[in-house]
Amino acid sequence: MIELLSNESWLRPQIDFLLFLQNLRISHFSMFDNLFLSVTIVGEFWLPVLICSIVYWCIDFKSGMYLFALSSFNMFFAQLFKMMACVYRPWVLSDKIHPVEKAIALAAGYSFPSGHSAQASALLGGLAMIYKKKFIIPILLVLFALLVGFSRMWLGVHTPQDVIVGLFIGFSLVFVLNSVINKAEKDTNIYLYLLGITDFAIAAILIYICYFNSYPLDYVNGELLVNPLRSIQASVFCYSFIAGILNGVFLCRRFFPFNPKEFSLKSKLAISFIGTLCILSTFPTITKNLFCQACDFKIVFILAFIIGFFVTGIYPLIFSKFVKLK
Repeated sequence: MIELLSNESWLRPQIDFLLFLQNLRISHFSMFDNLFLSVTIVGEFWLPVLICSIVYWCIDFKSGMYLFALSSFNMFFAQLFKMMACVYRPWVLSDKIHPVEKAIALAAGYSFPSGHSAQASALLGGLAMIYKKKFIIPILLVLFALLVGFSRMWLGVHTPQDVIVGLFIGFSLVFVLNSVINKAEKDTNIYLYLLGITDFAIAAILIYICYFNSYPLDYVNGELLVNPLRSIQASVFCYSFIAGILNGVFLCRRFFPFNPKEFSLKSKLAISFIGTLCILSTFPTITKNLFCQACDFKIVFILAFIIGFFVTGIYPLIFSKFVKLK
């Protein structure tokens, strides 16, 4: 147990709760581990991107734009809080915590807030807002988002405070961005103002994270508990990807709007299949190689921006032009 926990009594009840779940998991309910490992995937990076993309490309432009905005601004705030707070993972705070081994690989970097919880609540909460008139569907979506948050604690990779704040970020953005986009739809120039403010904020945050923020340098057996350079690299990728996504989606809405409802079923199936293939087979490989090789931050920034802009700007425009020509 590191010194931080001994100085923070408010963390002890949270560690005790995780130990309670851990005892349940080990003694009686280990069969649920694989279930919660599957549930937590909803908060992963690429699955929400894929879901947002399919809605954006093939179902409804505005709904897809709303989901992309939710996912992007959720990453914006969650990653900022992570880098500012620099809170260690539960098993670092207490050597009594033994998380599910398969979950550790997807729980790198700092702990607060829970990115999975924030992403799940933003995505599923956004879908609940879109289908709010369906009654039972929004309820099930919100409950599933809460289940994702619980899965992070069951797996032992997040404390209750991580999950609660992550859920709060996601659900709050659902209502805020719904209001913003409804106003922007009445005057599409608002998208340009919003994009300018966002790009400026991203640049300012990256400068702060890379050059001015201080990070803990705690060693165990000669190794850093959390390598700040890796966390900075992840942040550069995250914010650059957000910039690419938002530049693509807002510029398309303002200057090159397309309507997926005009596409035939064959066209929708084709754009979904090709786009999904690109996202699942190409983009994760690129990001994995970037982080494994500890590439220069400038390379990470450029490639991440291209990936994001391709998903929301280049790919749908090329396909929509092709469909119209055909």
